[in-house]
Amino acid sequence: MAFTVPESIRSTATAGERLLFRTLKTYLPDDYIVYYEPNIHGKRPDFVIIGPDLGLVVLEVKDYTKNTLFQLNQDEWTLVTSSGEQTKTKSPIKQARDYTFHIVDALKKDRSLVQLEGKYQFQLKFPYGFGAVFTRLYQKDFIEEGLYSVIEPSLCLTRDEIDPEKEAFSEENLVEKIMNMFVVPYRLREPLMKEDMDAIRYHLFPEVRISAEFKQPVPYQDQLLLSLHDIKAMDLHQENLAKQIGSQNRLIRGVAGSGKTLILASRAKLLAKEHPDWNILILCYNISLARSIEQMIHHMMKEPDSLFDFDFTSGEEVIQSNPHNIKVRNFHAWLKNDLNIQERDIPTIIEKLEKGEAILPMYDAVLIDEGQDFEGDWFQLVSNLLNPDTKSLLLVEDRAQTIYKRKRSYVQDTGLSFQGRSKVLSINYRNTAQIVKFAWEFYQNKSKLKNKVVSKEHEGEIIAPQSTRRKGAEPAIIKTDNFFHEAKFVARQIKKLHEEKKVPLSEILILYRVKKTYKMDYISVLRRSLEQDGIGYYWLTENSETKRAFEKDDNRVKISTIDSSKGLDFQAVFIVNIDNMPFALEEDKEREASLLYIGMTRAKEFLCLSYSGESEFTRYLDQVEAHKKLVRSEDERSG
Repeated sequence: MAFTVPESIRSTATAGERLLFRTLKTYLPDDYIVYYEPNIHGKRPDFVIIGPDLGLVVLEVKDYTKNTLFQLNQDEWTLVTSSGEQTKTKSPIKQARDYTFHIVDALKKDRSLVQLEGKYQFQLKFPYGFGAVFTRLYQKDFIEEGLYSVIEPSLCLTRDEIDPEKEAFSEENLVEKIMNMFVVPYRLREPLMKEDMDAIRYHLFPEVRISAEFKQPVPYQDQLLLSLHDIKAMDLHQENLAKQIGSQNRLIRGVAGSGKTLILASRAKLLAKEHPDWNILILCYNISLARSIEQMIHHMMKEPDSLFDFDFTSGEEVIQSNPHNIKVRNFHAWLKNDLNIQERDIPTIIEKLEKGEAILPMYDAVLIDEGQDFEGDWFQLVSNLLNPDTKSLLLVEDRAQTIYKRKRSYVQDTGLSFQGRSKVLSINYRNTAQIVKFAWEFYQNKSKLKNKVVSKEHEGEIIAPQSTRRKGAEPAIIKTDNFFHEAKFVARQIKKLHEEKKVPLSEILILYRVKKTYKMDYISVLRRSLEQDGIGYYWLTENSETKRAFEKDDNRVKISTIDSSKGLDFQAVFIVNIDNMPFALEEDKEREASLLYIGMTRAKEFLCLSYSGESEFTRYLDQVEAHKKLVRSEDERSG
C-alpha cells in the first residue's frame, strides 16, 4: 500500500479522482509516495507519484465522456460543456507535461539529484514522466474514437485500467503503464535512496523542511548545490499531519521528540501564507521555548520557497524577509505586554468579555504548545479572544511531560469539542532508540500515571513512545564522591565530545534541578569547571533576560533548569546533581518523575546522568547500573 499525502482524499474530489486515489494507494508498492493536488511552487497537478525504482510521474485526471469531446489535437482540445457550449482547453497530456517540467526545473538545481557526467550530464539522475487518466472513458472508446492517434497509448490510463472492479484491470498492468510514462529513455540502475526521496520532497514542498536546521547557503552556485546534501525533512507522517490538520479546532497529542513543535510551527507558516491578513498567535508556557519557536518561525518565514532564489552576483537573497503576521509569546508575557492584564485578573476579564464589557485583541488563529501546562481559565481567555468565524485553535500536548497540576476538560475550558478532531503522534524521532527506552523505563517505574498508559488514539492519559530505528550510545550513568568531581567530569566529557565526536558546543546542554542549597552553590562550581577547561557557556536560566536573549547557535554550551528545557533539543545532554531529585521541598513526586523524563528526552544522541549523593532516583539508577554489570559479566562467562 503506497503512502498518500494527504492521508485521505477530500470529499469534494470528483468520483474519478477518488477512484484513482484508492487504486494508487492500494496497488502501488509500500515505498511509493502519492501526492494528491500538491501545491508545488504555485502549481497544483492532480497527482504526483515518487517511487525508489520509478522516479517521478505526474498524472492529470479528466472525467470527460465521449459526448464531451468535440475536436482534438495534440496541443488543444475543444470540449462541449453540459450547457452545449464549446470551450477550448490545453490537451491533458500538455497540461501534465507542463507540470512535470515545472517540477524538473526546480529539482535540476540540486547537484545531488543530477547526473554530473556521461550522455545525460545535467539531467536528473532519475526518470520523470507524465500521463493522463480518463476515468469515464474505456480502451474500446479510445479505439472507436481514434483517440490513440492524438494521445500515445503509453501515456494514458482508461477506466478499465484503474478500476479494480473491471475485468480488464490488473495490478501488473497498472504498475507497468506507470513505469513506462517516461520522456527520457533511461531507467534507474539503482533505486533512489531515502536521502534522494527526501531531497525531492524538500525542494518541492517547503513546508516539510525542518527549517530550524536551515543554514544560509553560500553565494556560489557550485558550493550552494553541495551544501544541500545534508538536508533534513519532516517524516512523511509529520508532513501528512502538518498539511492535514484542517480548519477549526484541532488537538495533537504526542510523545516527547515526535515533532509536535515542528508541526505547530509548520502549521503557523501555512496559515500565514494562506491568510496573510490573519492575526496569528502562538502561545506556550516557558520563555525559552517561546524564544526557540520564535527563531524557528523566523527561519521558516525568511526562507524562500525555492532555496535557489539567490542573486549569485551580489551574494544577497533576491527575496527579502518580510514582516509576518505570527506572534510568538509565552503566556505570562502575552498577558502583560499584549493584553495589559495580570493572571489574577483573568476570571474578571472573562466575565466582562462574555458580557461584551471589555475589548481585547482578537486572533484569527491560536496555536498552543505544551498545552498540558495551561490552566483551565487560560484556555477560557484564549477561546474568548478567538475569531468565532475561524475557530482556528491548534492545541498540542504530551501529558507525560506534565509538571503542573491541571484539570483536563477542554470542552469546558474552550467551549470547543475535540471529538474526532485529535491526532496522536507516538513515534519519537528526536532520540535514539537507547535514549527512548531508558527514559520510558524510568518514567514507567517512577510515575503513578503508568497505569494510565495507552497507545490508542482517544483512550487514556499517557501515550507510550515508539522509537525510530536510529541507534546510538547507551545513556551514561556516573556516580562520584562529591559535586566538585562531578562538575570536573562533566567538563572533561564535554571537551571530549567536542574534540573527538565533533559535537558543536551549541549542541550541548547541561540541566540542573537545584541552583544552590545552604551547603553548595552548584552553578558556581559547574561554571568554574567549564572555565578551567576553556569551555564557553551561556546560563540560559540565570534570569528572565537571559531566557529572552537565548540564541541556540552561539557556539556555547547551555546551562538550564529542566523546566525551561521543555520543547528544546540538543545532540548531547548532561543532567547533573540527580541526588537532588525528587527535590526535598517538592511535595508532588509525580512532577519530579515527569521533570527527569523531560530532561532525558531533550537528548538526540548522547545522554549522561550524574550524581554524588543518594535519593530515590539515584537508587533506581544504581539498580540499572548493577543490572548492566551483571549482564556484562554473564555475557563474558558465556562467551
